[in-house]
Amino acid sequence: MSEIPLHTFGRSRKSRAGYTQLHNGEPGDEEDGNMRAGVRAAASSASVNRKGKRRERYADDPEEEATLLGDASHEEGAFRNDEPEEPRRDSSSQRSILSRKGKSSDKSRTIPFRPPEKLQSKYPPNVVRNQKYNVFTFLPLVFYEQFKFFFNLYFLLVALSQFIPALKIGFIITYVAPLAFVLTVTMGKEAYDDYKRNLRDREANSQKYLVLDPTEYSASTPEGIPHTRSVPSSALRVGDLVLLEKNQRVPADLVLLRTSESSGTCFIRTDQLDGETDWKLRVAVPACQKLGSDRELLTLDAEIYADAPIKDIHTFIGTFTINSPPPLLEDDVPMVPVPTVEPLTAENMLWANTVLAAGSAVGFVIYTGSETRAVMNTSHPETKVGLLDLEINRLAKILCAVTFALSFVLVALNGFRGLWYIYVFRFLILFSSIIPISLRVNLDMGKTVYAHQIMTDSEIPDTIVRTSTLPEELGRIEYLLSDKTGTLTQNEMEMKKLHMGTVSYGFDSMDEVAHQLAVAFGSSSEHGHGRQNSLQTGVQLATRGRRDMSSRVHDVVLSLALCHNVTPVYNDDGTVTYQASSPDEVAIVKWTESVGLRLTFRDRTRIELQTPPGARISFDVLDIFPFTSESKRMGIIVRDAQTGEITFLQKGADVVMAKIVQRNDWLEEECANMAREGLRTLVMARRRLSEQAYAHFKEQHHQASIKLEGRNEAMASVVADLLERDLELLGLTGVEDKLQDEVKSTLELLRNAGIKIWMLTGDKIETATCIAISTKLVARNQYIHQVAKLKTSEQARDQLEFLQNKLDCCLVIDGESLQLCLNLFKNEFIEIATKLSAVVACRCSPTQKADVARLIRKHTRKRVCCIGDGGNDVSMIQAADVGVGIVGKEGKQASLAADFSVTQFSHLTKLLLWHGRNSYRRSAKLAQFVIHRGLIISIMQAVFSSIFYFAPIALYQGWLMVGYATAYTMAPVFSLVLDRDVNEDLALLYPELYKELTKGRVLSYKTFFMWLMISVYQGAAIMIMSLVLFETEFLNIVSISFTALILNELIMVALEITTWHVYMVLSEIVTLFIYAISMAFLPEYFDLTFVVSTRFAWKVAVIVAISAFPLYIIKLIRSRVAPAASSKLL
Repeated sequence: MSEIPLHTFGRSRKSRAGYTQLHNGEPGDEEDGNMRAGVRAAASSASVNRKGKRRERYADDPEEEATLLGDASHEEGAFRNDEPEEPRRDSSSQRSILSRKGKSSDKSRTIPFRPPEKLQSKYPPNVVRNQKYNVFTFLPLVFYEQFKFFFNLYFLLVALSQFIPALKIGFIITYVAPLAFVLTVTMGKEAYDDYKRNLRDREANSQKYLVLDPTEYSASTPEGIPHTRSVPSSALRVGDLVLLEKNQRVPADLVLLRTSESSGTCFIRTDQLDGETDWKLRVAVPACQKLGSDRELLTLDAEIYADAPIKDIHTFIGTFTINSPPPLLEDDVPMVPVPTVEPLTAENMLWANTVLAAGSAVGFVIYTGSETRAVMNTSHPETKVGLLDLEINRLAKILCAVTFALSFVLVALNGFRGLWYIYVFRFLILFSSIIPISLRVNLDMGKTVYAHQIMTDSEIPDTIVRTSTLPEELGRIEYLLSDKTGTLTQNEMEMKKLHMGTVSYGFDSMDEVAHQLAVAFGSSSEHGHGRQNSLQTGVQLATRGRRDMSSRVHDVVLSLALCHNVTPVYNDDGTVTYQASSPDEVAIVKWTESVGLRLTFRDRTRIELQTPPGARISFDVLDIFPFTSESKRMGIIVRDAQTGEITFLQKGADVVMAKIVQRNDWLEEECANMAREGLRTLVMARRRLSEQAYAHFKEQHHQASIKLEGRNEAMASVVADLLERDLELLGLTGVEDKLQDEVKSTLELLRNAGIKIWMLTGDKIETATCIAISTKLVARNQYIHQVAKLKTSEQARDQLEFLQNKLDCCLVIDGESLQLCLNLFKNEFIEIATKLSAVVACRCSPTQKADVARLIRKHTRKRVCCIGDGGNDVSMIQAADVGVGIVGKEGKQASLAADFSVTQFSHLTKLLLWHGRNSYRRSAKLAQFVIHRGLIISIMQAVFSSIFYFAPIALYQGWLMVGYATAYTMAPVFSLVLDRDVNEDLALLYPELYKELTKGRVLSYKTFFMWLMISVYQGAAIMIMSLVLFETEFLNIVSISFTALILNELIMVALEITTWHVYMVLSEIVTLFIYAISMAFLPEYFDLTFVVSTRFAWKVAVIVAISAFPLYIIKLIRSRVAPAASSKLL
């Protein structure tokens, strides 16, 4: 070998990933080892397939030679490696030249093993961050969120105006205190919420992981066991080698290098990523799995190329390149061509937030922090504001206009004398009580009460209100978007039915199956098993029919026990867990165990079963044809180890299997029957093969598998031609996905309440349709229209036209077609879909779910509620007006991100139809009453000013104004928060009551103007009557009119409330008592001798009667002529 001193590249050239490439020496050189990362970027196999030309290739192009190898002399000393080394093949030719043109925005990367510090620090830190604020942004953001409401801005201006002497009216505290109180409460709440988020983030970031550490590696360590150090998840960097144990959550996106299974596979649980609880199989990089031990990874001269981070969790493009093979002996010449490149796909990846289900594994960190798939699929939460708050904000603007108009009119009537603009401002401040600041305080306190009621409701235990600003929103939901797995279903599969053409076994007759199986195995064991068809057994069993039945049961159960991808895993305590990528398969294997045929061992080449008598039977696995969503079936070829008999077994969906099996008259009908019961059906069939037939198939299949063009199609057609012909139909299984408790009745109630329900799931179309039927999401004879695999705009247009003419059907659409419709005909699709009674969207990515929620909100302007239980539902929950999270088996991610957290789906009825309805009705009433309370005093002020020569003088000052909004009326008005029009049972019995609310008639411009008229009438009546019955001193008019006003408000509360309750009656009496006592302590407003006289009493009585009695009459007439819907039920 020639001794070549290795140099770094001359210019600090950046590769496609944008880092400076350095040479990598032999593994022995520890100090430099970390720094030297080889001259290559052999990532895309394209550049490698050119079989990396040698350096001589640049000799004829001086410019290229200069840039690639030139002026490195000044760095020579630093990275010289004097050990003899093989001449490197340089596969970086294209990449290096391209990289100069490459944009810096390109986020694809080539990471060598043991990357330099500089390269690692280029990528985002692996930190989970769900906080909304930091120390600097907290105040500005909170103030912005508060003052973007017109309401609060108005009060801020009024409060600030009091610091100008010319505008000062009364105590400054009366203007500043309520605003300060509201802001303090809000800031406290936000700070507390954010602190809790911070604690959760810190917990996630400080989880410890083991990292293989090359620096502590020494020759003295025991063979095969590398040094590891424990680091918190937040300290992981791109290029680290992480050792994961069973049940550990994956901290970043990793390339799976090695697993503890010799086959190089492992299972992961992806429930927090895509919501599916079945285990997914992942495959280690073969070159690393072949290494003797994890320790050899530390000396490997290799690199990984990965594409730029994207959202899609089902695709990954990358390559794994070994630049020089691991040194075997001192002067060994490697037999492998160098560099060797292996492609990497999504099945070599462990995405962050998935969980390693079994064994241990070593992974190479490739994406961290904000670049991981999990983070890219979660959207940042916006601050949610209830519709009621927005409506009240709009009303505040109208009130503000009224205030301006009133002030201007009074000044105009006075003829704009003197400093009229100052007078306008003084009037504005006098009338500022028209927009009562106490409204915010009252509503916020109301929300707290509702939240408390929801959280202490014993019928929906453990419900948590995480966003206490939204309880009223629950009262006006019109679209419910639900996840399927874990939300509507428990994701527990159970085999319920076995149908064999002439006989059907239900869940309660499975012991008969076990008996038949025992008979079959008992008899066949005498004749060497597998000879089920021999007639002798039939003779011994006496009756032909009996033998026939038990041998047919034997065939179907044995086939079910063999045709699957399930692996039994023995736990430390001796129990067995079945690992598979589909819960249906586990259910079937558990069922075969329950009837007596148990799976005891499984690897890639052999399956062992235990028969009812206890004997072990073994089968060799010759070929497996895995299940795919296109083929909808899985097949397996097995050889009986005892008899040598070869059988091709296949199970799959009825649609595809019907064409493959022999003609029969029952399959289609029975499949339809099972589907109506909401069972998932699988057809089981088999075909016996002779040695010659199998050998012929193997030869043809091999020929097809080495084709370069159309390989998959060729292989599939060989299987179809030689195996999938005239299969013997053995039976049909029905597996049930257990539903959550009371899902059917819940969905029915919600539908009757006028809520349109959409189901968005990551599952297959068939499964989703099954669940839609079994949950009664689809009505009994409703037509189900399936839209799948749309590719062109014509197809999409045809489907939309069909739907437009059939709006009573249920639409089932897959993610691909949904995306196409949204890209091409967004408005038309949403327009039609929102009119349908039910929509099921399958194979949805987390981002698609969120997009659908946003679209419905934007298009219909109606309230959308999303409910889910897994990490994949977080985006959808945050995109909704109201997000509800279910605390599931899948962890708490959805429940933590949601506004409301419940423990099961059925709690939704109580939450919406009772708590939601009450919260909205009460808040609407409370808001309008508080506005009325402010309006009435301003009208009195206006009447007073206009009679006294339009002077901006306050009618009530100081303590009277402070007391009016607090001690004198606060408690009775607030008692409206506990009002109810019907009791709980009626509200849940008649969901139509909820439907009525969604129209938003409880708080509308109509009701607002009615209250406006009431306030104008009452304010004017009280003031004018007080002036008519006016005594000589001004002091008396204040005491008469103010007392009348307080009594009027107390009576109004009693009139407004639907059902009187203890708190209301008490608050009225106590308030009256406080008012009476306070008269004695406020001599500057009340002349005590006059107050206790009879003149005072009768005058006040007359005024109150004139202001309140007409309203009582109107209320009586209305209750007779146009009673409320709820009153008809009482």
